[in-house]
Amino acid sequence: MSPRTPGADLPEHPAWLWRTPEPRRSYDVVIVGGGGHGLATAHYLAKNHGITDVAVLERGWLAGGNMARNTTIIRSNYLWDESAGIYEHALKLWEGLEEELDYPLLFSQRGVLNLAHTLQDVRDSVRRVEANRLNGVDAEWLDPAQVKEVCPIVDTSPDVRYPVMGATYQPRAGIAKHDHVAWGLARAADAAGIDLIQNCEVTGIDVQGGRVTGVQTSLGPIAAGRVALCAAGHSSVLAAMAGFEVPLQSHPLQALVSELLEPVHPTVVMSNAVHVYVSQAHKGELVMGAGIDAYNAYTQRGAFHIIERQMAAALELFPVFARAHVLRTWGGIVDVSPDASPITGLTPVEHLYLNCGWGTGGFKATPGVGWAFAHTVAHDAPHPLNAPFTLERFTTGALVDEHGAAAVAH
Repeated sequence: MSPRTPGADLPEHPAWLWRTPEPRRSYDVVIVGGGGHGLATAHYLAKNHGITDVAVLERGWLAGGNMARNTTIIRSNYLWDESAGIYEHALKLWEGLEEELDYPLLFSQRGVLNLAHTLQDVRDSVRRVEANRLNGVDAEWLDPAQVKEVCPIVDTSPDVRYPVMGATYQPRAGIAKHDHVAWGLARAADAAGIDLIQNCEVTGIDVQGGRVTGVQTSLGPIAAGRVALCAAGHSSVLAAMAGFEVPLQSHPLQALVSELLEPVHPTVVMSNAVHVYVSQAHKGELVMGAGIDAYNAYTQRGAFHIIERQMAAALELFPVFARAHVLRTWGGIVDVSPDASPITGLTPVEHLYLNCGWGTGGFKATPGVGWAFAHTVAHDAPHPLNAPFTLERFTTGALVDEHGAAAVAH
């Protein structure tokens, strides 16, 4: 029997999944950023609110930024009520998104393990499990033997440098194929009549009398009744164009994949102590990520020592991978807020809306934030799911502090 060709059971792609229209001179809504969040916002503006006079502007190619550079982990086991609310809503949408978009997303609910290596890890982890259960999020506490049952290749020996003392486990968590997610959302938005404009960089935001009136772009000015910013690491640059500041720092975030391997890793494993997360993609490569580079930058690459530490951390947990070869590395640009939670809602400029600050957790939130942010744009008011994540919380003090509570990075 000949080996199975990866993707052989997927439908054949047409030459293009969406149109490549010339931008019109005005729209009801302009979305800046053609990544997962921008495309999801466009999709739900059409699906939930009937708003289709929309343009999505992307300075490069569609979904060529962080959407193409993430490690595709999906979970909702966050500590705080506000975070659990929006991520659990996203996970429920993920569970029906393939049917909704009529497109294969390779969504695989293989579960996520968050390892505990110290007594303090154990206390924090058990606390998070109980908080998850109170919020209706599936969560379990596993002892080392149970961790070994879920993922036999994790080294649970008691005499290693970072002994596994247990783990939280979310069975409904998993991964999806990031480019398929972008293509499915783009196809749905295009079918609804939304214009997806690539190679269109926003160079200015027009504000008159405290209200947004449009954007300046590399393809000319575009008037707009409402403008929604979904530009991840460049959000602070766009906000400055509109005359206000956002409390964000942009950092490179690196990841890597190995050569193709036989299926050996059945779940997703994350560890804050050694600071790495590892899954195995559908084709067979190991996908690894870790923490952000310490310096601020807009580069899509980072320092070699981060990758070196990332691989060393992975080998602490998975000695079986010692002879695996690195296939490629890459980086994205993440926008990190002071409390490691997103900023999504209104801004000081009327009818200008902001969605940013997701740090390393943006992919998993894609359908949930698109759903809630579309409501914000359509009604000029936040939905209860994203109301806690307003810009004003940094002056009122109502922070949603996920630092240290979110297992790895965010």
